[in-house]
Amino acid sequence: MAKKIEIKKSAPAKGVPAEKKADKTFIANNSTFAFGRDNYMIILAGVGVLVIGYLLMVGGGADSPDKFNPEIFSARRVTVAPVTLLIGFGVVLYGIMKKPRTQE
Repeated sequence: MAKKIEIKKSAPAKGVPAEKKADKTFIANNSTFAFGRDNYMIILAGVGVLVIGYLLMVGGGADSPDKFNPEIFSARRVTVAPVTLLIGFGVVLYGIMKKPRTQE
């Protein structure tokens, strides 16, 4: 959460225009991260689901280029892995779009 810090000078410097003599208000941001802790945990969970989805796609290749292996078209690689990836991308997107809780 951004804090307002007021900086007041006791006496303005000589030769400074009148509009520069007024008090200035600066906004200091004490948060260094773009998201809150919950957002990062959701994004990390989504990345984990993505890794699982990509691991589900692994394998199914033929031992030699002359032979066809029908395992490449298994339900795990054609259906389960892409659905898992879509869920993972959705979780990551939710983690990015979720409004972080304010801490005061």
